Amino acid sequence: MALETLLSETLGIVRKPILPKVLNKKLTLITGGSSGIGLAVARQIGEAGGKVILVARGIEKLEEAKKEVEELGGTAYIYSCNLSDTEACKELVEKVLEEHGPIDVLINNAGRSIRRSVNDAYDRMHDFQRTMDLNYFGCLQMILGFLPSMRERKKGHIINISSAGCQSNVPRFSAYVASKSALDAFSRCLANEVDQDHIAVTTVYMPLVRTPMIAPTKTYDYLPVMSPERAAQLVLKSLVTKQKKVTTPLGSLAEVVYDISPTTATRVMNLSYQFEEKLKAYQQKQKKKADANAAKAEATTA
Repeated sequence: MALETLLSETLGIVRKPILPKVLNKKLTLITGGSSGIGLAVARQIGEAGGKVILVARGIEKLEEAKKEVEELGGTAYIYSCNLSDTEACKELVEKVLEEHGPIDVLINNAGRSIRRSVNDAYDRMHDFQRTMDLNYFGCLQMILGFLPSMRERKKGHIINISSAGCQSNVPRFSAYVASKSALDAFSRCLANEVDQDHIAVTTVYMPLVRTPMIAPTKTYDYLPVMSPERAAQLVLKSLVTKQKKVTTPLGSLAEVVYDISPTTATRVMNLSYQFEEKLKAYQQKQKKKADANAAKAEATTA
């Protein structure tokens, strides 16, 4: 809670009375809207009486999310879609435009994270392909699908949920960070093409957030990570201000350190990588020793 409080005070809280004015008659589409950050954003938009379109793979969770948003006073529409599938994305865009018309805000939140060192990925090209399929190409499909109607109406807002890993170049996340960085680069170029059309493009650099995506990594159970509700505040801040970049103090610090002395930043990150490698090797050794002792005790008993 101390970390969350510090971040909230530093970043500023989006006050609820502001949202109804900002969201007035706007339609917001959120990918990955059935859980984690996406659902937290949808809830807060619902509390403000807004309208959301929630996209995710599982229909049951989508139905639960729709119920939550509407119980809070909002309006929710749901669509099941595999955003890694090109044809499915095209069909989704066509269906949304046909049933609802142009959207006002697109929040590219759905993502896939893989935590694996390059050393363990020499024969795992599919790790990089899978993260690119969802984190880059899936988001790209959404942008390219909804952008023409935004440009025609001369208004719109595209919000991409990125990662603080793009600022700190964190080890073991090369596949994930590379896919998010690709979307960052595309978005910066896009912003320079659509500024005259009054379309805002925002990148939100998220720190570690307590979502289903990080659940498989048990190490994070003991770290002070941000809650989805606090993370949603970063997204809502971007929705209100339309600033191009929303980040945290730690993310900004990581960027500054790398800009000033990339060699120092690399050595610090490498030390953390080496420490975890040694810890991992030690744990594996202890496990083998424990297993051997257990087998020996069992043989003696028999």
